[in-house]
Amino acid sequence: MRTSGLFPTFLFSLIIALLISFWLHLLWQDYAGLERGSDLLYLSYTVNFLLASGIFILLYMLRRKYKYQIGFIYMGGSLLKFLVFFLLFYPGYREDALVTKSEFGAFFIPYLLCLLFETVFTAKILLRNPKV
Repeated sequence: MRTSGLFPTFLFSLIIALLISFWLHLLWQDYAGLERGSDLLYLSYTVNFLLASGIFILLYMLRRKYKYQIGFIYMGGSLLKFLVFFLLFYPGYREDALVTKSEFGAFFIPYLLCLLFETVFTAKILLRNPKV
């Protein structure tokens, strides 16, 4: 089976989903009376997109050479994303000694959306990968 269309489909689908989610997130912030883009929202969507794209690019490039290790590489990517969260976002969210629902959502909505796309498309790589 060919996987040549898998990579562009992943990127296009992820971009569209994140743009829609980001727009809805901004609308919710307006509705809730929060400052637009507060809670590191712009950074969160950007970092989650870049990490998800980078991890998937790596998985896609290594899909033949390391076909039996793809799952482990995927899990390593998830570990990397948590490390980035704790280094980049968590200190700012904990400045006032509590993480609000708005702050939680600002990071974890794009995180979960990216995780969903990574999981689905990594499964497609595994299903399309030729067996030995």
